[in-house]
Amino acid sequence: MKNFKGKISVIMPAFNESGRILPSIHETVNTLKYFGCEWQLVVMDDGSTDNTFELAKEFAEKFDGHIIVKKNPYNLGKGRALKKAIHFVDGDFVVFLDADLDLNPLQIQTLFDIMRLDNADVVIGSKMHPNSVVNYPWHRKIVSMAYYLLVKLLFGLPCRDTQTGLKLFKSEVLQNVFPRLLVKKFAFDIELLINVHRLGYKITDAPIVIKPEARFGWIAPSTIFTTLWDTLAVFYRMFVLKYYDSIDHHRRRNLAKEFRRMRK
Repeated sequence: MKNFKGKISVIMPAFNESGRILPSIHETVNTLKYFGCEWQLVVMDDGSTDNTFELAKEFAEKFDGHIIVKKNPYNLGKGRALKKAIHFVDGDFVVFLDADLDLNPLQIQTLFDIMRLDNADVVIGSKMHPNSVVNYPWHRKIVSMAYYLLVKLLFGLPCRDTQTGLKLFKSEVLQNVFPRLLVKKFAFDIELLINVHRLGYKITDAPIVIKPEARFGWIAPSTIFTTLWDTLAVFYRMFVLKYYDSIDHHRRRNLAKEFRRMRK
């Protein structure tokens, strides 16, 4: 990246990705090296039952500490995996990137460009951006649109898509927000972004190109139910219990200090 100052930490959550984890890591490493900046890749295996962890661990040994590979003892959910992985990052900027290669890591450059142009604190890839190139089934488009409308109604987030697996954060944003989060699975992104927005950080979205490496299947009813339940639970904590507001400025500062201590 031209005129880029700082270090990028990429977090790559993975679950049973033995067939794609090595190409995904290799592509991400090549991209980060191409950018010419300081970089770090944290691969967080969320309790895979295949050999995802072993493949990633063996590959990481070639890169002299640039790649960190960790594993949960069993599948705890993507949100929990990201919360654990964040303890190992030390970059000035943090990127979330899914391990399935649907989103080429070269698109990280677009997110940085938009962050600079909009003076944003967080940039998220959006399937609903007018300039996005997305090829996925009609039933997923319907589910995505319905969920977007629900989130807009409940929280008023200034973004059109919350679930895409490519996001860019200034590190200080995650330091202040992550200790507050409770959701472990599908509504983690919502809880994260509404707290980012509520603390006054600027969020903007970016166009993406999705080229799925595997066919999209139907979303399981149990997944939809769990996501809706967790989303409503976030709404309840925010507007009824006032849980997030109960963490005052002093408490947030102490949590951020503890967060930084755990990363060392």
